[in-house]
Amino acid sequence: MGLVELFLIAVGLSMDAFAVAVCKGLGMRRLDVRQAVVIALFFGGFQALMPLAGWALGTQFEALITPIDHWIAFGLLTFIGARMLWEACHEEGEGASCPVDGKLDVRELAMLAVATSIDALAVGVTFAFLHVDIASSVALIGATTFVLSLAGVAAGHRFGARYERPSAIAGGVVLILIGLKILLEHLGVIAF
Repeated sequence: MGLVELFLIAVGLSMDAFAVAVCKGLGMRRLDVRQAVVIALFFGGFQALMPLAGWALGTQFEALITPIDHWIAFGLLTFIGARMLWEACHEEGEGASCPVDGKLDVRELAMLAVATSIDALAVGVTFAFLHVDIASSVALIGATTFVLSLAGVAAGHRFGARYERPSAIAGGVVLILIGLKILLEHLGVIAF
């Protein structure tokens, strides 16, 4: 898997965190850079740790799964992407998932970080099957999520919730397309 695919996966995975960061930005009367950095560190940190945990689990079962690893990668990425699309298209109204509260609650932030990074756990399992360099992948995913979360807080503060749904849709589509590419490459349909 190349750097472009890893970066696209990192962007796709970070879209949930971006959407929640937009929500957090909505609740700020003025942009608090310190809070924005803390939010970005939580989201980036959890997005980096979850694929590492998934990779560790995946390497334990590699011998059993290698013959069908491309199908698993395709299935997991497609499921994650489809779920993101489903959630984006079936919200109960604009901004419904964005409670506006300017306070920074560390427990709530930790729960949000875990919730937005569960998908990264499944991607980490996929990384184990595809023999992806986990150190650089984790660093790229964490850094991308950190930057996009910072941008999300700023965008939420400035523009409101109008970018929450499009970011979730874009992330879902990217993950599905990468899953399809992995499957088609392993089946010999395409070669990159």
